[in-house]
Amino acid sequence: MPLRSRSRRAPGGVAHRAAIVLLWPVGLARVSWRYMWRTTPVHRTETAADASERPWAVPEDLVDDDLQRVEDGAGPLLHRRYAVWIAGAPTPPEQVMGRFSGDPNCGAPAEVAVFEKVHGTDGEMCVGDEFLIRIPGPWDGPVRVVGMGPASFRLATLRGHLEAGQIEFRCRADGGELLFEIESWARSGDRLSDLLYTRLRLAKEIQLNLWVETCLRLARDIGGTPRGGVRVETRRAGA
Repeated sequence: MPLRSRSRRAPGGVAHRAAIVLLWPVGLARVSWRYMWRTTPVHRTETAADASERPWAVPEDLVDDDLQRVEDGAGPLLHRRYAVWIAGAPTPPEQVMGRFSGDPNCGAPAEVAVFEKVHGTDGEMCVGDEFLIRIPGPWDGPVRVVGMGPASFRLATLRGHLEAGQIEFRCRADGGELLFEIESWARSGDRLSDLLYTRLRLAKEIQLNLWVETCLRLARDIGGTPRGGVRVETRRAGA
């Protein structure tokens, strides 16, 4: 069945959505407080990308008019990676990502992001499933699952998202520890988003806090300890 003809569930009722929105000021205050007093170091770098670095391709059977591709966006193309080494975790990478993909809310901080499935079966993730990520402000983020591996999954943005591009979540074992990574290729979804993200940096800091907190929450959730803090690498591929 063509993607554009799929039926989508309404992502919660009006009362449910209103409750989420009303909690955002409190949630943002809590996240900001944790950010100011966070003891886990966050190492940030921003450099120019190499000309050979290119975004992932979306499988043709998942491309339709709803898809918001990198070339549909505005502003610079950013290649970003968040990474945390996790020590002492007894859970193998496949189980870590199986739990996370089955319920993304177990990793993402509810104060700033709530995943609501609008297409697909609850409790599992399959290629073609769609979510609405509710985040502070007028920036609800519709996404589609466009790739999955034994210990990874990738999302692509849909029309109306703050960004245009893709983001991948993955985990692997290395030397008795786990490495959890979030990698994205994206531009701002439109000129207003570019203003909020690139110029005013408001959306950029909210996004950074979201994915740093996801790295730390996931480490705690699987019984591990972040080692060496969270590394955030931004590579600017062009304007």
